[in-house]
Amino acid sequence: MKNANFDRIMAGLNEAVEIVEGRADPSTYRIHAPPTVDVRAIRRRRGLTQAAFAGRYGFALGRVRDWEQGRTTPEPAIRILLTVLDREPEAVSRALAAASD
Repeated sequence: MKNANFDRIMAGLNEAVEIVEGRADPSTYRIHAPPTVDVRAIRRRRGLTQAAFAGRYGFALGRVRDWEQGRTTPEPAIRILLTVLDREPEAVSRALAAASD
């Protein structure tokens, strides 16, 4: 069951990337990226500094700072990832751990 859940999550994330990058047939999906995410709140809920958050999840530190200070907005795929990270942090941790094996 654990692997099946992981596989479904990874498949969904891969599909989201294909959609955002324009490689998916628009007639086959319906996805809604949240219009905004509170990056600072998500990071703080994880108990991480900006540098630790950026390093753990593969973001550039300057990008995290820009998002938190409102200078830029994360792209739709990043907003989706941040939403998953906020709601299902263990799933993201499992996915990243499996990717490094």
